[in-house]
Amino acid sequence: MSASTDTCMTDITQWTAALHHPAVRDRVAAAAALGKSGNPAAAVHLIHALSDPHPRVRRECIQALGRLGDSDAVPPLLAMLADSDVEMRIAGIAALGMIRDPRAIPALISCLKDSDDRARIGAAEVLGKLGNPRAIGQLEALAGDPFSGVREAAAAAIARIRKKHDHCGRSPVSR
Repeated sequence: MSASTDTCMTDITQWTAALHHPAVRDRVAAAAALGKSGNPAAAVHLIHALSDPHPRVRRECIQALGRLGDSDAVPPLLAMLADSDVEMRIAGIAALGMIRDPRAIPALISCLKDSDDRARIGAAEVLGKLGNPRAIGQLEALAGDPFSGVREAAAAAIARIRKKHDHCGRSPVSR
């Protein structure tokens, strides 16, 4: 092992240990550092820390998992979409958008019915990025949403999906 590899592993070890520190700010900082580390070994520790009692720590872990982009994080992030705390749902949607795993599509489609407009907007944006035509019908259903931001995000997502599939020479399945 090179000296730089040893240092990286030591840093990861220190940050994973800090996920258990009594101070919330230290746990938040540890989660953020692990997300920025790029080390896939950090994902398992961040997934475990999703059960932290403090919402700031959980939210930072969700964001860190998104930054890492590890597909092993998809199942626990999908579980976050059902959290009673809307901030956790919104963070989960964003993290799944960074990972871009197609397993998230059905759950993201369900998020289009979330009670919070920010979650609906986030889900529409991520579905647009993922570009799966299965979402078009549910996105079209948001045309009557009471919030203009939701309607705009849904319309933009539909346009993005159609553009992607028109460009690929395939027609999107709709309705």
